[in-house]
Amino acid sequence: MDLILDCHVLTLPDQMGNGDVNAGARLRRHPNGGPPEHNPFYSSIDSMPELKLARRKSMPLVSDLTMAATKRANGVPSALVARQSLNDEELKMHVYKKTLQALIYPISSTTPHNFVVWTATSPTYCFECEGLLWGLARQGVRCTECGVKTHEKCKDLLNADCLQRAAEKSSKHGTDDKTNNIIMAMKDRMKIREHNKPEIFDLIMNVFSVDKKSHGGHMKAVKQSVLDGTSKWSAKLAITVICAQGLIGKDKTGTSDPYVTVQVGKTKKRTKTVPQDLNPVWNEKFYFECHNSSDRIKVRVWDEDDDLKAKLRSKFTRESDDFLGQTIIEVRTLSGEMDVWYNLEKRTDKSAVSGAIRMHISVEIKGEEKVAPYHVQYTCLHENLFHYLCEQATGQVKLPDAKGDEAWKVYFEEPSEDIVDEFAMRYGIESIYQAMTHFSCLSTKYMCPGVPAVMSTLLANINAFYAHTTATTAVSASDRFAASNFGKEKFVKLLDQLHNSLRIDLSVYRNTFPASDAARLQDLKSTVDLLTSITFFRMKVQELSSPPRASTVVKDCVKACMKSTYQFLFDNCYELYQREFQTDHENPQDIAEGPNSTKSLEFWHKLIALVVSVIEEDRTSYTSVLNQFPQELNVGQMSASMQWSLFSQDMKYALEEHEKERLCKSSEYMNLHFKVKWLYNKYVAEVPPYKGEVPEYPLWFEPFVMQWLNENDEVSMEYLHGAYERDKKDVFQKASEHALFSCSVTDVFTQLNQCFDVIKKLECPHPEVVKRYMKRFSKTIQKVLLAYAELVRRDFEKYTPKHNVACIMMNNIQQLRVQLEKMFEAMGGDKLDPEAANVLTQLQQKLNSVLDDLSSIFATSLNVQIRQSIQELGSLLGKVSGGGQVSLSQPSQRNTIQQESDAILRPLMDFLDGSLTMFAQVCEKTVLKRLLKELWRIVMHTLEKTVVLPPLTDPRQIFPIPSNAQAKIEDVSRVLLNHVSQMPGKMSNSLLQQVSTGPASQPFADISKKLADISKDMEGKNLTNMSPKQCAVLDMALDTIKQYFHAGGNGLKKTFLDKSPELQSLRYALSLYTQTTDSLIKTFVQTQTAQVNDKPVPGEEPVGEASIQVDLFTHPGTGEHKVTVKVVAANDIKWQTNSMFRPFIEVNLIGPHLSNKKRKQSTKSKSNNWSPTFNESFQFILGNESEPDCYELHICAKDYCFAREDRLIGVALLQLRDIVEKGSCALWLPLAKCIHLDETGWTVLRILSQRSNDEVAKEFVKLKSECRHPEEVETR
Repeated sequence: MDLILDCHVLTLPDQMGNGDVNAGARLRRHPNGGPPEHNPFYSSIDSMPELKLARRKSMPLVSDLTMAATKRANGVPSALVARQSLNDEELKMHVYKKTLQALIYPISSTTPHNFVVWTATSPTYCFECEGLLWGLARQGVRCTECGVKTHEKCKDLLNADCLQRAAEKSSKHGTDDKTNNIIMAMKDRMKIREHNKPEIFDLIMNVFSVDKKSHGGHMKAVKQSVLDGTSKWSAKLAITVICAQGLIGKDKTGTSDPYVTVQVGKTKKRTKTVPQDLNPVWNEKFYFECHNSSDRIKVRVWDEDDDLKAKLRSKFTRESDDFLGQTIIEVRTLSGEMDVWYNLEKRTDKSAVSGAIRMHISVEIKGEEKVAPYHVQYTCLHENLFHYLCEQATGQVKLPDAKGDEAWKVYFEEPSEDIVDEFAMRYGIESIYQAMTHFSCLSTKYMCPGVPAVMSTLLANINAFYAHTTATTAVSASDRFAASNFGKEKFVKLLDQLHNSLRIDLSVYRNTFPASDAARLQDLKSTVDLLTSITFFRMKVQELSSPPRASTVVKDCVKACMKSTYQFLFDNCYELYQREFQTDHENPQDIAEGPNSTKSLEFWHKLIALVVSVIEEDRTSYTSVLNQFPQELNVGQMSASMQWSLFSQDMKYALEEHEKERLCKSSEYMNLHFKVKWLYNKYVAEVPPYKGEVPEYPLWFEPFVMQWLNENDEVSMEYLHGAYERDKKDVFQKASEHALFSCSVTDVFTQLNQCFDVIKKLECPHPEVVKRYMKRFSKTIQKVLLAYAELVRRDFEKYTPKHNVACIMMNNIQQLRVQLEKMFEAMGGDKLDPEAANVLTQLQQKLNSVLDDLSSIFATSLNVQIRQSIQELGSLLGKVSGGGQVSLSQPSQRNTIQQESDAILRPLMDFLDGSLTMFAQVCEKTVLKRLLKELWRIVMHTLEKTVVLPPLTDPRQIFPIPSNAQAKIEDVSRVLLNHVSQMPGKMSNSLLQQVSTGPASQPFADISKKLADISKDMEGKNLTNMSPKQCAVLDMALDTIKQYFHAGGNGLKKTFLDKSPELQSLRYALSLYTQTTDSLIKTFVQTQTAQVNDKPVPGEEPVGEASIQVDLFTHPGTGEHKVTVKVVAANDIKWQTNSMFRPFIEVNLIGPHLSNKKRKQSTKSKSNNWSPTFNESFQFILGNESEPDCYELHICAKDYCFAREDRLIGVALLQLRDIVEKGSCALWLPLAKCIHLDETGWTVLRILSQRSNDEVAKEFVKLKSECRHPEEVETR
C-alpha cells in the first residue's frame, strides 16, 4: 500500500502503542455509556481462558470414581488357578509329617565329616567319583567317624550326614555301643533343635490346623523315624534315560559315540552306544532297588573307544572310555514321577563337559506308594503357608524385607522362610521350582500393595534361569522349560490368565491405581514391568514367534481407559463438575438436555474443564510412572491426543446443530472458541499425531466468528456515528496538545483495534480460515472508514471558512490512511491474503482521493483571495516600463529585473506567507504538501489565465477563462462573445444584437468579421502584448514563487515543481510572447493534428465532403517545395437557404514564411447544386525555408453571396505531413462545422488575435475562428 507516513502518528493500545496520556484521557464513551474498551460486545469475550475454579479436594479427578459396577478382586480369581492342596486333607497331613521330619533334623545342621589324610594299603576307589586313589602313600582322605574314603578334590562333594552314616554303618557291623552313642547324640541334637526353634513347629501346627496333642504325637513319631534312619527304608526306582543334547566331541572326527551308565548303590547299568551323535536318543529304562535313603543315583555319560589306549586305561582305572559328563541325584529327594533335564557337570577341574541329559524317574517308597511326589508336597506346603500368612495379615501379603542379588529367593519372613528352605533342601526341591510356586501363590494376590514388583522380579529371574543358557549346554530354553517339574502347561496357563487380568486392570488404571496413592502408582509401574516380563517369557522361554509386545498391550490398555474415561465424563458431566469443583447446582433443564442443548454452551465449558483435569493428571501423575516405553508411549501425550480426538468429534457435531438455530449469543460462541483454542494449544498442538498439522477446529467455529463480525459491523457503525457527532459538537478539537487530529479518529481505531484484537487472539492456525477472517474484517474496515470519510466530505465545505477546523478534518482523513497502513501491517502486511489486501489497497486509494478532493475544495475556497492578489500582481506588472531585449547576464539589468520581480510579487507573497504559515502549524505534513500542490496549481493557472494570457485585458472582465484543455472552438466563440458583451459602448450592443438574430439551434454567429473591431478597441485601450522586460520580470518572479513553495526542502520537491504541467504551460505561454507569427503558426500546425475528427461524435456529423487531389513537388536543385491542389468536386452538401445557392471551394495554405506568397485560391461557384463538380487546379509555392511538415491546407466550402460576405458551410483540413512520403494523393475530405483545438492551439490563437497589425495573423485567426453560418429556414 502506497502511503506517505506522517510524523504525527496516532497511538492506541496494543497495535498502536501506549499513546499520549492526554489523548487516552479523552477517549470517548460508547453510546451505551461505557468507554470503548468496556463495550460489552468485546468485554464479554474472554480471550485468555483458564480453569479458574479451585478444587476443594486435593484428590485427582475420576481416579477415585467407580467406573465399573463392582471392584475386581485383588488377584487372579481362584477358579482360574488350581489350589487343590488347600482342601486335600490327606496330602496336607502327609506334608505336615514330612515337614516335621525335615525340620526336626534339618540338612542345614547335619554333622560334617572329619577327614584326615590316609594311605591305602590296597587298591581303593573314591566313594564319590569311583576313581582309583592313585599313589604309593597318602592317596586320599578318610573320615574318622563314618570311614568314608575319597579323593582330596572330591571330599566337598559328599553331602551325607556323617553322624547318620556312622549310625547306619555301626548297626550293620553289630557295633551296638557305638550305635547307641550315636543315637543319643542325634536325640540330643533334635531336642536342642526343638528347644531353640519352637516357633517353627508351632507355625507348622497352625498352618496345617493340627491340635497340640496330635502335634506332640507326630513329633515323637518323626523323631523315631529319624533315629531309625535307613534301616527300615526301601524304595523301587524306575529310571528311563531318554536323550541328551549338546555333548562335547571327543573323537578326531569331532563327534562322540555316547552311552550312559546309571549306578544306584553298588548296582550299575548302561545304555547302548549311539555312534557319532552329539544329540543321542536312547529311551532305555532301568529298574533299581534302594535300601538306603542316603544313596545317590550317579548318571555318567561316556564316549566309547575301542583302541589300545582305552584297553590300557581300563586296566588301571576301570574306565576305558572318555568321560563326557555326569549328574548325581540324591535318592531322598525323589518322590513320585519326574521328567527332568539335568545339566552335565564336571568330575574334575580338567574335565571338558557340555550338554544336558533328560531322564524320567519313578520312585515307589515302601509305605508311601500312593503319596504325591515331593514337588507336589512342596507345593502343598508353600501354598498352605502362603494362605495362612495372608489370612493372618487380613488378606494382604506380608512381603519379606530382603536385600541383595539373592533376595528374590526369599519368599517369607522368618521362620516361614526356614520351613520352605529346609523342606526344599531335604527333599531336593529346586530353587526355580520354589520361585515358580511362590509366583503362582502371588498371582492370587497380585493387586495387593507391593506384590506386582515382587512378581516382576520373580518372573525376571525365572526367565533368566530358562533363557540365559550357559555356553556349555546346547539345550534350548523351551526344552528346558518343557522339562520343568512345575509343569509347562500349568505355568503357561497361569501366565495367560495373569496377562488377561493385568490387561483388564490396566484398562481401568485410574480406578485400579489412583493417582492420589503413591504406593499404588508404584504398583502400576511394577504391573507394566510384570507385563514386560510375561512378554519376555513368551518370546525367550516359550520361543513364540510373535507374542504381543508389552508396549502395544500397555498402549491399548491406556487407550481403552482413556476412551472409557472420556465417555464417563461426557455422560456425567454436570455431576462430576459439581463434585470436582464444588460449584452450585446447575439448571435442571440444562442437565436434562446436556450436550444436546442448543440454548446454552455451559455443558462444553464444563466438559473442557473435566478433560483438562484428566490430561493434567495423566501428565503429572501417570507419565512418570508408565515410562518403560519412552519411544512408544507417553501417557500425557496420548491422553491429550485421545481426549481431543473424542472431544473434537462431539464438539464438531454439536456446533453443526447450533449452526442451524444459533440460539446463543455470538459472544458465547466466541468464548467457547477461545476455550477450545486454549485447550488445543496448551495440550494438543505439540502432541503426535497433531504436531505440525493444521487443526480443524477453526472450521467448526468459522460460521460463528463470521456472525460475530457481521454484528461487529453494526456496532462499529453505531460507534462511528456517535464518535463523529461528539467530535462535531466539539467543533473537531485536537485530541491532545501534540496531536493534529481530533478524537473521533482515535475512537474509531480504538474500536477497530478491539475487534482486530479479538480476531488476532484467536491465533487461528488454519491459513484458509485466516484469509476469510481477514477478508471479512477488511470489509468492516472499508465500511467504517469510508463512512467516516463520507461524513467528513459532507460537512467539509461548511468548515472551509474556519481554516483551523478544515485542516483538522483533512488531518483526520490523513490519519485514517496512516492507521490503515498500520492496520494493514498488523494484519500481515505483504503476507496478507491478496483479496483482503486488495480491499485495503482500494480503500487506501479511495481515502487518498477523498483527501485530494478535500484539499482541492479547501484550496478552491482560497481562489478569490489568490485571484485578487494576482490581479494586483498583474497591475504592478503592467506598470513595468521599458522596451527592447533584456539580457540577464548583465548584472545591472539582472538587479533591475530582480527588484521589479520582488515588487510585483508583494501582494501574492503577503497572502501566501500568512496562509501557509498557519497551514504549516495546523496541518499534517502530508496534508500540507497536498495543500501546497493545490495552491501551486491555482497560482500558476491564475497567473497564466489572468496575467499572461488574459481573454481580454479589459479591467471590467470578471469571468475566468475555461481551463478545459480540450476546449472546442464553440467554447472559444462563446467566451469571445461573452467578453464582447462586457465591452463598453455601442459596439458590444451591436454585436450581441447581430449574434442573437440567429435561430436557437445555432447559437453561435460568425464573429470573424468582428475581430478587426476588437483589435481596434484593444488599440484604443492600449492593450498590447507583454514586453520582453515584463516577460523577464514575470519569469524571475516564477523562480521566486517556486523557491517559496520548495521552502528549502520542507515543501514541494523541485522535480514536482519543474515538471508540473501548470508551470510548463505558463512558461510556454510566456515563450510564445517572444515568438514571431511564423513561429507560432508553425507550432500550431505541428501540434494541432486533430482539428477535424475522423470519426465524428453524435451531434457533429459532417455537413458534406470534398474531393481533392494533392501533388507535392520538391525541386532537386533549390529544394523549393510546390503544392498543386485540384478541387474535383463536392458531394452531399447539407445547406438550407431561401435564396439561390451558389457553392464554391476556398483553399488556404497555412504555414510559416508565406507573408509574401499567395495563400488563398478559390474555385468558381456553381448554381443550386448540392453536389457540384469543379475540376479546378491551384498551385502554391512553399519555398525552401521549412519542410512540408510545417504546412497544412485549410479547405472551406462556402455559399457565394452578392454584396455581402460569403457564408461558411463547412471546413476540412489536410496536413502535408500526411502525404510527404506518398508525394501525391486523391481523397474525399469530410466537411466539419468547425475545427477543434487543444490548449496549445487555443493559446496560439489568443496570442495572434492580439497582433492586430499583422495581416498574416489576422487572416490566420479569422480562418481558425470561423464556424458554420446559421442556415436560413423558410418562414411561412
